Amino acid sequence: MILSSDYHTHTPYSHGKNTVFENTLAAKAKGLKEIGITDHGFNHLLFGLKRKNLTSLRSEIYEAEKLTGVRVLMGMESNLTSLDGDTDMKPEDLKYFDLYICGIHEVLRYKSFSDMYKIFIKNYSAYKFGKKPSDKVIANTTKAYINAIKNNPIDIISHINYKCYCNLEEVAKCCADYGTYIEINTKKRHVSAEELNIMASTGVRFVIDSDAHSADRVGDTKIAEELLAEAKIPLEQIDNIDGRLPKFRLSEYKAKNL
Repeated sequence: MILSSDYHTHTPYSHGKNTVFENTLAAKAKGLKEIGITDHGFNHLLFGLKRKNLTSLRSEIYEAEKLTGVRVLMGMESNLTSLDGDTDMKPEDLKYFDLYICGIHEVLRYKSFSDMYKIFIKNYSAYKFGKKPSDKVIANTTKAYINAIKNNPIDIISHINYKCYCNLEEVAKCCADYGTYIEINTKKRHVSAEELNIMASTGVRFVIDSDAHSADRVGDTKIAEELLAEAKIPLEQIDNIDGRLPKFRLSEYKAKNL
């Protein structure tokens, strides 16, 4: 298994250590064809990307592409902010981006206190105290993911089930229906091999991403390789390995609507 691309990396525009160019240079050294620069979304209270910096970020991306020959996608790891599926990637923001990742994170500005309580506080409490989440918590998180996937041209769901709990099969079914990828994240173990098998049984497509916060981790596949050795999913279901590259929803959406 050889990684073709890495769509989840961070820079100092949010919570990363290395520049766009340094991440891209690392991708080139690993033989990758594409890299995504996907800094944390606007509503992240500590490390959120700032709208005022989008022009300078794009300039760095153009320069990195020119100097390395690697295709660089300007993306964002947006935050799910409500049970209705709102994110901090607004419709008017889409024109600036090539890649739309979405996940559930801590330290956010949610749409309402109720959304924060049901999505973050209830999930994080279960995680923090090692308790089994209630059926209601799982149902709410599942609802939030599904609404987000249906209502937004999300390309990739990042580190699903990390410090949050959903019905993985139902979310995977929705992703398969709408053409959203599920990420196998190699920064953290967020699903088990059994859970990966459950999602794969729906026909959903996967990408392997490093979630690199430093250039030395760009293109890392270690956790994915360990998971896949235990799981039973065909490698043909992963679209950024062995020369393959994914087709993303956002680019198709922009071609039709923007």
